[in-house]
Amino acid sequence: MGTSAIITLLIIGVAVILFATELLTVDLVAILIMVSLILTGVISPEEGVSGFSNTATITVAFMFVISAALLKTGALQYLTYSLSKIFQKNFVMGMAMMIGLIAVISAFVNNTPVVAVFIPVIIQIGGMTNISPSKMLIPLSFASIIGGSCTLIGSSTNILVNGIIEAEGFPSISMFQMAPLGIVLVVIGVIYIVFFGLKLLPDRGKKNLRDKFGMGDYIAEIELTNKDDSAGQMIMNASLVRDLSMDVMEIRRDKSIFNLPQGDFVLLAGDVLKVRCDRDNIRQLKDRVKLFTESPVKIDGDNLKGKNSSLVELAITAASTFEGKTLKEVDFRRRYRSVPLAIRHREEVVHNNLYEVKLKAGDVLLAETKIHYLEEMRKKEGQKESPFIVLSEDVILDFDKRKFFITVGLIAAMVILATFNLVPIMVGVLSAVALLVLTKTIDMKEVYSAINWRVIFLLAGALSMGVALKKTGLDLMIANFLVDYLGVYGPLVVLSGIYLTTSLLTELMSNNATAAILAPIAIQTADVMDVSPVPFIMAVTFAASASFMTPVGYQTNTMVYGAGNYRFLDFMRVGAPLSFIFWVIATFLIPLIYPF
Repeated sequence: MGTSAIITLLIIGVAVILFATELLTVDLVAILIMVSLILTGVISPEEGVSGFSNTATITVAFMFVISAALLKTGALQYLTYSLSKIFQKNFVMGMAMMIGLIAVISAFVNNTPVVAVFIPVIIQIGGMTNISPSKMLIPLSFASIIGGSCTLIGSSTNILVNGIIEAEGFPSISMFQMAPLGIVLVVIGVIYIVFFGLKLLPDRGKKNLRDKFGMGDYIAEIELTNKDDSAGQMIMNASLVRDLSMDVMEIRRDKSIFNLPQGDFVLLAGDVLKVRCDRDNIRQLKDRVKLFTESPVKIDGDNLKGKNSSLVELAITAASTFEGKTLKEVDFRRRYRSVPLAIRHREEVVHNNLYEVKLKAGDVLLAETKIHYLEEMRKKEGQKESPFIVLSEDVILDFDKRKFFITVGLIAAMVILATFNLVPIMVGVLSAVALLVLTKTIDMKEVYSAINWRVIFLLAGALSMGVALKKTGLDLMIANFLVDYLGVYGPLVVLSGIYLTTSLLTELMSNNATAAILAPIAIQTADVMDVSPVPFIMAVTFAASASFMTPVGYQTNTMVYGAGNYRFLDFMRVGAPLSFIFWVIATFLIPLIYPF
């Protein structure tokens, strides 16, 4: 073994430790790998940065943009409303449909932003159905991972491995080449999660989760119209109250006021309900309102039909000009381009209208603000005598049919062209992004912000490791080692060993880094054994993404780790059996679907 090979092994060893311990961020580790390999002379500067120009890196970067464009259309509000209804009727059916839906979406859209969007959706569903989100968030992550293994563009890992085999001179993976095994794994995954995984998941309750996300109660006023199906229903049966877990504090009907009405009180069109609910349920109400052509309810007299807006929480400061005044007196709506939706106020204060509430320091106002005015709000926040502090902002996505059909149409065209090898996948992705900008579905600023640069730097650094493995001959040495010890038992056992090694290693470090290290080794192993490299490549590709046992192996697991108030062992308890099942299935099905 030469000096360069020893240096490469040491760098990879240190990288694995850093990835596993998270002492440094994965993108910084990737840059350090690149720099170390260049400075030690293992690879040239050109080879070190070649990962940035690799087709895989470019494809992944612009897939993030396409994902962002789809999410921007606001189409998921329809799915949220429909799913919540199913969950209320049958939790198991709801979980099965949610997992299947996430898997299908993740097959064509990068799973990281999909999970980011669905985390608050799951929290809302949990609040509406009285089910702990900790019972649903790990299945959300697992479904996105499994679904991403069905197509070439479903995961950055798939695209990365495809880039590696293309660089080695082998035919690229076709769009749906992974689908036969991927679909089998999706079906097995859904069955496992629904019938076994849910029983292993913890029930951490909602209280800690609500505290963690600061979902304090607000007081809001809602006016029913004759278009709301809650009109004519008793409070206990009214879908509006039941679905959004609202406490009805008061009902105003003409000149009559009913305080703390009983559950059998019949609601009528025109009633004004003073309710207590949390921030996310108000957001859910707004999404529900926008499902209809005409709003069936109004919040404080506003029909909530405005577009390009953001939900903001404003805390009234001690020296605020709002102190002791009402929203009407400060001309809040006109001066701040905002519509007040609710106030988190002292319990003992009774009020009949948001505009008539005397505000005090510490009150939190929930309002809908035009997006273009957010920057002006930020400026006011920075002033010496700031009237408020912006606690949070949450862009509200109205469903835009035009943008939705443009985005879906471009994704479909990209998939079809790549499937029939009419256009390389990278060219298809770049063309789709260019057309999204030209049709004003997104703008260039959104293009830049949509790209997850951490993943891009990780891919570039991981690819430099692959270059070093090949250049130093380490991939061939490791391949010979595997063949010497496992080859006597046949290629099936070698394939099983590669899958297991990849699966275990990806639990400790990034899935992309694992794929970058083992893909070249898999190719060399096939060459040494004089068999097709396809089954070995598929073993690495599927195993690198199938990270279920730790929250650090895959980024979607990390995202739900904190949101679900999970512990490290929760992933091991639910994920270890699933990883074992996938290992067994892959060992026997890969050679059948992708022969040696």
